[in-house]
Amino acid sequence: MKESYEVAVIGGGIVGSATAYYLSESGLDTVIIEKNDIASGTSSRCDGNITIVDKDPGFDSEMSLVSQELMLELNDKLSIPFEYRAHGSILVCDNEEEMEAAKDWVKTQNEAGLKFNVLDEKDIREESPFFAEDIPGGLECETDSLINPYLFCYSLIDKAEKDYGLTVRTQAEVKNITREEKGFTIETAKGNIFAEKVVNAAGVWAPFIGKMLDLDIPIVPRKGHILVGSRNEPVMLRNVMEFGYLMNKFGRERIADKRTTEHGVALVLEPTESQNFLIGSSRQFVGYDSSIDIQVVHTIAKRALRFFPKMNDFHIIRSYTGFRPYTEDHLPIVSPVEEIPGFFIAAGHEGDGISLATVTGKLTEQLVNEKSETIISPEPLRFDRFRKEAV
Repeated sequence: MKESYEVAVIGGGIVGSATAYYLSESGLDTVIIEKNDIASGTSSRCDGNITIVDKDPGFDSEMSLVSQELMLELNDKLSIPFEYRAHGSILVCDNEEEMEAAKDWVKTQNEAGLKFNVLDEKDIREESPFFAEDIPGGLECETDSLINPYLFCYSLIDKAEKDYGLTVRTQAEVKNITREEKGFTIETAKGNIFAEKVVNAAGVWAPFIGKMLDLDIPIVPRKGHILVGSRNEPVMLRNVMEFGYLMNKFGRERIADKRTTEHGVALVLEPTESQNFLIGSSRQFVGYDSSIDIQVVHTIAKRALRFFPKMNDFHIIRSYTGFRPYTEDHLPIVSPVEEIPGFFIAAGHEGDGISLATVTGKLTEQLVNEKSETIISPEPLRFDRFRKEAV
């Protein structure tokens, strides 16, 4: 017998989990379908930053602020703790040119009503004794926070299952989707599921789901490496990135050596609640090749030592890679697909899936329920923006 639901969410990562949570909470009979286990893909191979500090001023920052507010609500509401830490975050500058750009960045964000502050050399020294002595300064965002993405997914699913009736189907890879008069038949490794509406939240695999319905979704994988440090004296109490991270993220020119630029490397250091630390990051278009490139690992380590030279004798216990679902304008797709009524996309967040999962889930719920007012404007995130012809 075929299972039937009002909504099926395909993808059990952080975006899919948040979407399934909000859909279930709204009263819709919802199933989440995942080919492996919950949080087994990109959401278990990334850091846990809920940040505005690395977002372009304007709509980008607005999305992140709303997401932070929703995360704060969920921290009080969900039953399973997910290592939520609201310490703020900082960007550090490598040189005086970046420092001047950082001051402009703070001014622009302040004008948008966000809590950004310029940090001078003395402020950086007070942040951590491990910092290099020649760092000219940086900036901070007071509202940024950290979570454990893996735990957050399970916390969302736990609450949605127990309190809102969410059905979870794991180890159920989607093999095909067929449009029918009143919905969709989804063929999975564990049998067929019928749903009146479908949300494609499959991240870097969203294009494969789209092809099942002859739909071209312009998302490509952008690989990143992360190094995991052993437990040590805390290097930092909050997340730190270098200002060059923004340059890499948005494809802007920066001052860096050839290999750093080639591998798309910029410092990101995240302290974990268990007193390990994560070091990244890199950005590369290499298809779906998930293998670890030791040259990239070396470049990341070298870049970390530029800012934290006293970490030279720290132990790195492992490294791993993950795929960011990249779109050409760096904004996700959170949208219905007009030519396929009942089919929605919630994917394409690149490196912002953790930061934007909650606002994405809430907005998707509102779009599925056809609400006239939404938590943010859906217009910049529409799928058809990639199809508009240049005037």
